[in-house]
Amino acid sequence: MPCIMNALEEVSLEGLEAIIIDGHIYVDNDRKYGLGGHLYEALDKKFPIIGMAKTSFQSNTETVVEILRGESKNPLFVSAIGLKKEVAANHIKNMFGDYRLPYLLKLMDQITKED
Repeated sequence: MPCIMNALEEVSLEGLEAIIIDGHIYVDNDRKYGLGGHLYEALDKKFPIIGMAKTSFQSNTETVVEILRGESKNPLFVSAIGLKKEVAANHIKNMFGDYRLPYLLKLMDQITKED
C-alpha cells in the first residue's frame, strides 16, 4: 500500500470519482479488509474503491460480482466499497477493450511489472 499512497500523492485527486485497484476489497464474507478496504480507510473514505481481481477467494463469494468480458470463459471478480458492487462491476464490464482485462488495467499491469 505504500506504493499506492506515494503514487496518489503525485496526482491531483480533485474530481476523482473512484479508484480501481488490482485486488480485493474484502478477503472474506465477514468483510475483513483486503488491499482495497485498507486503501479506502487510508483515504478517509473520501473515494469509492473498486477492486478487480483475476482470482477469487473461496471465503468471499458474497462480496464480489463475477463478470465475463470479451470471449473469455474466466471471470473477473469485482468488489467495491463506497458504492454498490453491482455498479462497480458494470463499470469494469463497460471499460474499453475486447479482452478479459480492460485495456487500461492490462496496460497498468504491464507497466508495473517493468524493470
